[in-house]
Amino acid sequence: MTVYGTAVAPPKKSLRNLVVGIVAAAVVLLGSGTTFQLVRELPDATLSTSVASEIKVPGAAPKLPWPPTGSAELMVEGLGRLGGSGGDSAEPIGSVAKVMTAYVILKEHPLTGDDEGPSLTVTAADVEDYEGRKATNQSLVHVEEGEKLSERDALEALMLPSANNIAHLLAIWDAGSEEAFVAKMNAAAKALGMDDTEYSDPSGFLPTTVSTAPDQVELARAAIKFPVFAEIVELREATIPVAGKIYNYNDMLGVEGVFGIKTGSTDQAGGNLVFASRLKVGKRTLTVVGAVFNQPGANTPEQLAEVNVHVRKLLVAVRKTVKEYELLGAEPAGKVEAAWGDSATVSPAAPLKVVGWPGLAVPVKVTADAPGPSPAAGTVVGQVEASGVRVELRTDSAISTPSTWWKLSRVS
Repeated sequence: MTVYGTAVAPPKKSLRNLVVGIVAAAVVLLGSGTTFQLVRELPDATLSTSVASEIKVPGAAPKLPWPPTGSAELMVEGLGRLGGSGGDSAEPIGSVAKVMTAYVILKEHPLTGDDEGPSLTVTAADVEDYEGRKATNQSLVHVEEGEKLSERDALEALMLPSANNIAHLLAIWDAGSEEAFVAKMNAAAKALGMDDTEYSDPSGFLPTTVSTAPDQVELARAAIKFPVFAEIVELREATIPVAGKIYNYNDMLGVEGVFGIKTGSTDQAGGNLVFASRLKVGKRTLTVVGAVFNQPGANTPEQLAEVNVHVRKLLVAVRKTVKEYELLGAEPAGKVEAAWGDSATVSPAAPLKVVGWPGLAVPVKVTADAPGPSPAAGTVVGQVEASGVRVELRTDSAISTPSTWWKLSRVS
């Protein structure tokens, strides 16, 4: 008989089965979660270092034997400015101006390999210009009407015996007039950042063609990137039509690695030389580009002799100063840290040594590798690099594996 309004309890056996089912399900769920936590992929350890992005070579900045008068500048390609002396005011530079003349010609009429380039025909006006320059005792090469000069011939005459009449001839050939060519020279100077330079003529004979040692070093660095230019300025002699054998006025060729670039001297400019020199340091061969300007003397030989004395002294000092220095020792420079907190210091596998000089600021780059979750001792975890030299970063000790509790309790 049914009694309405009265609850009837389920059988005890059914209740027991329900509880057992719930517990079993929980055990299954807990077991699968535990297994997942224990077998999850572990995150890589992370690298951090105390290596600065720029490190100065230790030691006091070098004191070089700068000339007591005039101005000077030194740059080491790939490393930076070594220093300079003298004022920043622009002064006459004499025939050093012909470096820009050659630079403009080669930019607009490139030569490669053994190419001679197009032919230039000497005109009656060119001969008249040559004759007119004799009275002022300028550097010249003999020319005759109808003579054919290749572009390479003309550049050799321009750069070796420093022929003012060939500078004029090249200007007319390229631009139609000296004025138009000088405008190209000044535009090129502006493009190179030569803010203290003003050209008035393609030869540098005029005292109103002025510049500074730093500006001319920038130009020289650009000019020697033309292989043909670098080849020409290293010639001791050459042979051209009509004039025959011509000789390089640069007496510094071969001295202290010098392989160019251009002398210049006038009464107003004094003695000048912009130069390039090869410097071997260890396995590297560097290029030093420099200038010594406005040196005194009663005449061209005396002025250039004075220049050469100072250039030689500077280059001897550079060879003693620019060498290999330790930038970073093989000692702890950071650490790798595991996600569970264990860590190990890291050190360069060997001292990081670079070519430079004391006080030189060197950019340093650190890159990280994926070291794994718990790298062993000696594991490569990254690299540190400066001036093209790379050294591995390695762990100084091993990182332990995580505990079971950490694996079970980790969130990420």
